[in-house]
Amino acid sequence: MTKLLSVFYILIFANLIACTEPPVGSKNRPFTMYFVPAIDARTISLATDKVVDYVSKYVSKALYNKPTGFYVKGSIPSSYIAIVEAFGTNRADFAIFNTFGYILTKNVKKYPVEAILTVERSNGKRTYYSQIIVRADSGIKTLKDLNGKRFAFSDPASTSGYIVPFNMLQKAGIKLKSHVFAQKHDNVVTMVYQKQVNAGSTYYDEPITKIVNGKKVKILRDARARVITQFPDVGKKIKVLAISEGIPNEPWMLRTNLYKDKVKNKKVKQLIKQALLDFQKTKKGHKALKELYDMDKLVEVKDSAYDKIRKMILSTKLDLEGTLKKKDKKIKKKK
Repeated sequence: MTKLLSVFYILIFANLIACTEPPVGSKNRPFTMYFVPAIDARTISLATDKVVDYVSKYVSKALYNKPTGFYVKGSIPSSYIAIVEAFGTNRADFAIFNTFGYILTKNVKKYPVEAILTVERSNGKRTYYSQIIVRADSGIKTLKDLNGKRFAFSDPASTSGYIVPFNMLQKAGIKLKSHVFAQKHDNVVTMVYQKQVNAGSTYYDEPITKIVNGKKVKILRDARARVITQFPDVGKKIKVLAISEGIPNEPWMLRTNLYKDKVKNKKVKQLIKQALLDFQKTKKGHKALKELYDMDKLVEVKDSAYDKIRKMILSTKLDLEGTLKKKDKKIKKKK
């Protein structure tokens, strides 16, 4: 009987704790924003501090008519999968993730998230591309010619460097002799240039034409541009074999179940979105976001913008969660 009573009181105590869990945005449970590291730790830390401070003050003023009251915390995760699971346990409230990570979180794991914003880059572009490259003197003219060849993908968690080109090869019925992960897009270009592999995949952007000394000069803007100092003839030696369809730029995603109160939930989500849109209009905000993610502008987006890439990713025969875990192992090795 004593044991039964002990269990009973423990359950009651657990329920009381659950019922009194501090609300999101309170001092004991700040609104938590995850920022995927894309630059050096010091720069991302300084930039994220500015974002966090602005969002905190903006929402506080809207809710409480003072610069404090809605607490926000920035977090730079140690791994990609940590972001996904943080949404599953309601520890993450917001994250800037890549397209692949968003699809995994929302559609594979089915955690309650939605894309609210995305970025525009040069000339208002909201999409980017994947490309498959080969040496110009390789004799490879079509995707079919890649059968039995050695291939370099960029990174296991890269949408343009792995997920999309893998799908392109799969659809074409290509069976590679072997493949490696070069970790970075410029490494892929170098490996193809130096004939370490027959082909590789990286991000693609259209070249631009400039007038230099009265002559038209094509300026590369895909991954080949990253090694042009080391290999000045890379534009001639490395050709683009195939280009994918457009991939939507990375989503800025928000947890949809911040509060049980539907009215408050809707209001706070809208305030977060508006805070970020207003932040970018400030000189300090535009600079911080440019430093963080090389973006020109933040714009609103709907989940439907990711329908096409979602269908493609979900149809690709890959262990999607395992793919992110491979990425995490590489991150840990670098530490």
